[in-house]
Amino acid sequence: MPPEDPSPGFLPKSGNYQEFLSYRKAEIIYDLTFRFCERHRKKGDRTIDQMVQAARSGKQNIAEGSKAAVTSTETEIKLTNVARASLEELLIDYQDYLRVRDLPLWQKDSKEALYVRKLGKLPGENFETYRSFLDTRPAETIANIALCLIHQANYLLDQQIRRLEKDFVKRGGLRERMTQARLQHRKTQS
Repeated sequence: MPPEDPSPGFLPKSGNYQEFLSYRKAEIIYDLTFRFCERHRKKGDRTIDQMVQAARSGKQNIAEGSKAAVTSTETEIKLTNVARASLEELLIDYQDYLRVRDLPLWQKDSKEALYVRKLGKLPGENFETYRSFLDTRPAETIANIALCLIHQANYLLDQQIRRLEKDFVKRGGLRERMTQARLQHRKTQS
């Protein structure tokens, strides 16, 4: 999360969602999911649209919530939670893909999952960090990589939502800030 804005106005600066680790992670998930569905799902399968749209919703709602923060903390919290819910839906789709095909699901502390977590901490992590796996590994590996990334993004979004809640309690919403600004203005005028 970017640092708090110390400006005296009641409208906070719009969040730069592209700096949020949660957004960058969600963008990787979208890119990976789009390509996964193109390569490993049968054409005409309705799950393709659902998976791609869930991945897109995860990414887009982080951006939209960040921009809505200028005038509505409530909307920012709601949209960030929608992003979290969309990624949870996608997580279940990948788990279903593995389960119904009797493919292994990596355990949280497996060497493979730990390796993906290590990649997730690289500075400048982006889709290119994972592209070679998509091009060279079987569908079950890609699905498991996606699951690891979704767990990371969900963790980040949970932290982001908690931070937004704390910020709201500390600073209040737009109406409160507007009232405070107006009262301060009146006080300085008298």
